[in-house]
Amino acid sequence: MIARSYLYVPGDRPDRFRKALESGADAVVFDLEDAVPLAAKDEARSLVAEALSRERGSGAEAWVRINTGSRGLDDLKAIASIGALTGVFVPKATPASLGEALSAVGGARVCALVESALGALQMAAMAGLDGVSELALGEVDLAADLAMSPSPDGRELWPIRLDAVVASAAHGCSPPVGPVWVDIRDLEGLASSTEALRRAGFGARQAIHPTQVSIINKAMSPTPEDLERAAHLLELAEQAGGGAYVDDDGRMIDEAVLRSARRLLATVRPR
Repeated sequence: MIARSYLYVPGDRPDRFRKALESGADAVVFDLEDAVPLAAKDEARSLVAEALSRERGSGAEAWVRINTGSRGLDDLKAIASIGALTGVFVPKATPASLGEALSAVGGARVCALVESALGALQMAAMAGLDGVSELALGEVDLAADLAMSPSPDGRELWPIRLDAVVASAAHGCSPPVGPVWVDIRDLEGLASSTEALRRAGFGARQAIHPTQVSIINKAMSPTPEDLERAAHLLELAEQAGGGAYVDDDGRMIDEAVLRSARRLLATVRPR
């Protein structure tokens, strides 16, 4: 199943690890980069490696956001061989930095975190690298690099968001992971923003607080009505025996529509 929510937890705060894993997030990202002060980075790496080595039992995917440069390669040496590791987020990603990470990551998945103008220009190249499973947007850093002051709805960043969707689809990656919502009190804004991302082709979103997880999971999940309609379309297609047909509402249904219906039904998670 594709994760819908990626919850960050600071790598130097082991007291928060269990709460993050039990938050309902589909994936937990142990953060060794921005959330950890320089003096605590070595300790954080050891704490995260220890946490990954323990039996977790929560069912959440375990990801790690590594550091940039040589420190990031040291992070990978410490965690890459741990079986519980699902994947790594590579910050400030470019094709060059991803190449170094991919050579050291073992069998874990790699998410390219796009946080710079250079990264935004090279999303298609990064999505096309063997071993890159998805793209994610880090819009706080990206907006700063672009000298942007985005509106609350982020409309200035939509061209880049859609480029991420296209690059991911073109190269067979998972749908991209949307940016964090920095106002942890504005859950209504988070919900509407996340629904807009889902409609635009995003499959997940990053979270910075446990209270955001259930909102993201709901907004990134199809509604019961969506699922019922998708199942009905496939049933009608089977009855029609193939080819295009007209549904109950007089709309033409062809293979492209049915492909979308199958994809939607494949996202259903067991309760």
